Amino acid sequence: MYDVVILTDHRYVNPKTTNWYIDQVLLEDKLVQTALEKKGLKVIKKDWADPNFDWTTTKYAIFRTTWDYFERFNEFFSWLEKTKHKTTFINSAEIINWNIDKHYLQDLSQNGINIAPTLFIEKGKKITLKQLFDKTNWTEAVIKPAVSGAARNTYRINPVNCKEKESIFKELIQSECMLFQEFLTNITREGEISLIMIVGKYTHAVKKIAKKGDFRVQDDHGGIVKKYEATSEEIKFAKKCIENCPFSPIYARVDIVYDNNNQLSLSELELIEPELWFRNNIKSVEILADEIKNLFFSNLS
Repeated sequence: MYDVVILTDHRYVNPKTTNWYIDQVLLEDKLVQTALEKKGLKVIKKDWADPNFDWTTTKYAIFRTTWDYFERFNEFFSWLEKTKHKTTFINSAEIINWNIDKHYLQDLSQNGINIAPTLFIEKGKKITLKQLFDKTNWTEAVIKPAVSGAARNTYRINPVNCKEKESIFKELIQSECMLFQEFLTNITREGEISLIMIVGKYTHAVKKIAKKGDFRVQDDHGGIVKKYEATSEEIKFAKKCIENCPFSPIYARVDIVYDNNNQLSLSELELIEPELWFRNNIKSVEILADEIKNLFFSNLS
């Protein structure tokens, strides 16, 4: 019987070869496991899709590096629905189902959270990129799926080059909802700020900067990640985002960008399996471990 299973994917379970990226993934998982074990908890790391593991043998399962589900959504949703009755997820299955679909941005916007101007183009809608530009008068935009990750099917477009993406957009919109967002120019000039929040409290932050000629800030797309000291206003904004979430996540990453009016805006609220850069702030993983220990022992009493 295990107290906590750290959820990863098959690539990060005893890999035969590693590189700088895999090494940092393994380090993050190890920091979580070590912190939990120091609290007296019995911990194991498992591929979320492991067909041989009995999920009833663990009290909790925490999502950490489950980064292959982007290409396996149907399998992942099926597994999630079955497994939520066998163990308790951190964060919860309800949080995951809400956060995995970017319609959550619409919910937060309605609660007063500033986001990039966004149109949700629902599956099957008959509309072209040219029509969307005509409607908005934006000079640049980004299209992305409502359910996605790691910049899958994400494109930066303008009224001229959008002609090249019309066929791709038409194909995508037949199978899934897409977001049409105004491009925020600060993403290429100043980057994206990620604030790590444990039980709604700020612990540390990083700034992600895209490589020259790109707008995708993820390090696996060539972006650079730097330690960052968040301002009081940025921390206040991140807390407001968490407070307006319909759930109470144990961990969260609030990604923010200064919009085209130079106002703070929410880019993404990551509640499922965000990279949290524990290696930059060991105290943060200790705080997380304390919260999980409190969950475990409160349910024993």
